[in-house]
Order: sequence, then structure tokens, then C-alpha cells
Amino acid sequence: MLRTRARLIAATAAMVVAGSIGAVTMANAAGTVTASYTQTSNWGSGAEGKYTITNGTSAAATWTLVFTLPSGTTVSSFWDANLTGTGQTRTATGTWNASIPAGGTASFGFVTAGSGQPTACTINGANCATGASPSVVPTTPGTSPSASPSARPSTSPSTSPPASPSSSPTNPTPGKKVIGYFTNWAQYQRAYHVKNIVSSGSAAKLTHINYAFGNVTNGQCVIGDSYTDYDRAYSAAESVDGVADTWDAGALRGNFNQLRKMKKQFPNIKIVWSFGGWTWSGGFTQAAANPTAFANSCYNLVEDPRWADVFDGIDIDWEYPNACGLSCDSSGPLAFRNVMQALRNRFGASNLVTAAITADGSNGGKIDATDYAAAAQYVDWYMPMTYDFFGAFAAAGPTAPHSPLNCYAGIPQAGFCTEAAIAKLKSKGVPSSKLLIGIGFYGRGWTGVTQAAPGGSATGAAPGTYEAGNEDYHVLKTSCPANGTVGGTAYCFKNGQWWSYDTPATIQGKMTWAKNQSLAGAFFWELFGDTSNGELITAIKNGLA
Repeated sequence: MLRTRARLIAATAAMVVAGSIGAVTMANAAGTVTASYTQTSNWGSGAEGKYTITNGTSAAATWTLVFTLPSGTTVSSFWDANLTGTGQTRTATGTWNASIPAGGTASFGFVTAGSGQPTACTINGANCATGASPSVVPTTPGTSPSASPSARPSTSPSTSPPASPSSSPTNPTPGKKVIGYFTNWAQYQRAYHVKNIVSSGSAAKLTHINYAFGNVTNGQCVIGDSYTDYDRAYSAAESVDGVADTWDAGALRGNFNQLRKMKKQFPNIKIVWSFGGWTWSGGFTQAAANPTAFANSCYNLVEDPRWADVFDGIDIDWEYPNACGLSCDSSGPLAFRNVMQALRNRFGASNLVTAAITADGSNGGKIDATDYAAAAQYVDWYMPMTYDFFGAFAAAGPTAPHSPLNCYAGIPQAGFCTEAAIAKLKSKGVPSSKLLIGIGFYGRGWTGVTQAAPGGSATGAAPGTYEAGNEDYHVLKTSCPANGTVGGTAYCFKNGQWWSYDTPATIQGKMTWAKNQSLAGAFFWELFGDTSNGELITAIKNGLA
């Protein structure tokens, strides 16, 4: 994360207009297992689709789904299921989602060469639409199910969707995610607490919070800061609900209790405990040597009875598997996959398993060092860290925006921009529905700069409130107002200092791009950097609407 901190269905004979993005939705029959298909993206020469299986019975159910594609359309890659068969008819069976609890859902997805939609489907031998007779029935376009998990990619795609589809989807996937990082050190110098998430209006706009960070030592997940995590006593004035913490035996205090209180007020928010970060990623090498033991330790910590109701899953921020960050790892290109597989196996289908990953889109760079496509079948989504590309860690410059959307002419390093990272991940078989765009709620800057245009030399890092070369947006918006843009982000040149950061206007542009790429939403580092009334998160939320 931040560089210096611990951080088909269906049915028959459905006529679909070529090139459109449609959804064929089946009514769920009570007491049966049914399935529905949604085409989530279409770029003419290919498409991305998803089946959602609903268990309408009163007991857990396993599933086998058989679907047929029209002539000229074939499966090229898939995720969250084992697919067998060749040609137009494929049989799908569950992997980690093989058993669906009563009343629950599971999903799997695939990319096709050719953009046709399935023409026939059975689930456990019965018609997908009704769960009853195996006869094929006509279907009509409808709307996609609202509560289905995002798609997960296969380890063996033969072809991938184009990195930049020739046409943007006309119906981007609804329910975009807005994910913010909340750190367990902001309570010290910054005096930023869970209550601030509520008072700023941010809680009403968030879908998820990543709590950063838990540590990784001796191959295990461990507490990052026990005092701020679960021991600090909050006064009534500091508390989310105006009730002070108690010292009663067994009482939960600290951030965990405040997050619990916030979830009662905002039950739609999911909270994911993030482990690793820039400073604490060195422990992942040992964890990768015994992924099962690592996953067990993480599950036992996240699901500790004292705070199990607070967390909805785990996030892994390994900087970087089979590459170098603060320390170097040489576990091999499949080590990350093995770790994520073990975590999914231990946490199961009911918990979120996510990962913040590199956004190094250069040839032979960090994305190429690890098989992120192989691991993606086990995660709910990836958060490529599309920030910190450039900064005063290169003290002499050249000046460049730390979070460029586009790889503009003259960028210091090829592939160091958001569009290159997303394109590379998609080209490797990671579906767009599992990728988010990252936004920094801070800027990076140099001093000793003599030119306003990007590419100038510098003498070192510009001064910052907590860290040289780094400053929060709520400070920069007044101390160095943006007076230029490059690569889709803003910069300021003032009094020999050169800062780059995102503003509400540049965030709007990035959200439009993310929607056109059919990404799952946006995440940001981190909540404290925003204004007291949540300017930047509002821009994200509105931009994804």
C-alpha cells in the first residue's frame, strides 16, 4: 500500500441482437435449484458471461450445469467451475462453491470467442428456468440477479478478451464497489477514528472497508497493533454511538468495537481485515512455504470469537510475490496462487477473500512475475494498486504523476500507468469483473523544481505533514491547488514544489474509464486523506453511478 507504512441458462431459442449486452433471467421455483445467465460484457468478437445458481431448497445442494452455445461461439476461458466437454456444449461443476447452502447462491463465469449467448441449459438434469422438467423453454431478456458474487478466472484460458474492447459496454455491471482503507495507526498523530468515517458522510457511500494492517510473521497472521485494534477505551464523545467503552471482563474495545458499532448503523458495509502491506510483506515468503498452516492461522485470528462478527473476510497485500518490494521474494510464480487457494479453502464461500496486487504493467515487471490469473479463481476481486508509480523516492526526479491513468508521451517508465496494468491483467485472463481501479487520497511531491511541466529535475522530496514527499489531499487542495493535468491526473507547481494528486474532477474521469472497462468498482488509500465532508469519496460514488 502506501510506500512507507505497514501497510444457460437458459433456455432455448432466445433471440439476442448481435453486439448487445443482455441478461436472461429465470424465475426461481420454490423448493428447487435454478440457474440464470447474464452476459456482463460484449466487445463484438467476444463476450463475458456469468451463471448464477440459486438453491431454493431447505437443505444444502450440489450442482451440475450443462449449457449449449450457438454455432460460432465457444468458451475460451472460465472461472469458479470445472468445465468439461468441447464444442458448443459444456458441463460445469463447482469447485470451492460446489455446495450451496439452503437459500444461497453460487456463480461461475466464462469468456467466449464469439458473442452469442447460451441457447439451452439444464441444472442437475432439470430445466434451469424452473428446476422442474428437463424440457427446453423459450426465454426473454430480463435483468441480472442482484446478489451474485463476482466472477473468478480459470487457470487455463486458451484465449483472452481483448485488453481494450473496441466498444464500451452499454450496460455496465450494476452495484459497483466503493472500498476504502482504514488504518490502525491513524488514531495516533492524525486523531482519525471510526467515528470520522460516519461524521464525514463516507460510511453512507462505502460498500467495503479494508482494515489495515494485520502482520505476517513466522508464517502466520498475527495482530498488528493490539492497543488500537481491540484494547483502546473510547470515550462517549469519541464513540460511534455515543456510548463509552467499558473495562468489564471480556469487553471488546478499540477499533474493532467501533467498527462493530458502525456496522450496526450501516449493515450494508462489509469489513475485510487486510494483512501485509509494504512494511509487513516480508513474512509472506515463509507463509508460502506452508499455505495451509498460514490459512489456518489467518482464519483463527479473523474468526476469533471476540470479534468474529466484525469481519467479513480477509485481504492479502503481499508486496510482492516472486518479486521485490521492501524485501525480495523468490517463492516462484505459483506461490501466490497456492496461498490464495489455501485461504479460499479455509475461509469457504461465505467469506470474502481479496487481494491488493501490483500495478506494474511494464514488460517483465511484477505482474509478469506472478501468475495472477491462476490465483484469481480463488479471490472475490483484485485491487491493483494504481498509484505510487512515481514519487520523490526518486529524489532527483523526473517529476511525474504518482497515479497516472494513461501512459502519456514522455512518461518516465513504460507500463507505469493504470491503463497498462489493467490491460495486462485482462490479457492474462483476469476478467474485468474482478478488477478495481485504485485511487490515492494523497499526493507525492518534489522540491527544487524549476519547471511546471512534468519531467523536470528536483533536489529532493517536498516537505509533508507526516512524511517528506507525501501529503494528504485535504491539505494539498489549499496549500498547492492543482494548476495542470497530465495522464488523467492533476498536478500543482508552486514555489519550487511539484505535487501530483487526484481531484474530484480527475476522479470523475477515472470512474468513467473504469465503467467503460467494466471494472467492478474503485478502492482508495486511505480514508484519512479525504476532506472532513468526504469530497473524494463522493466523487467516486457519483462517478460510478
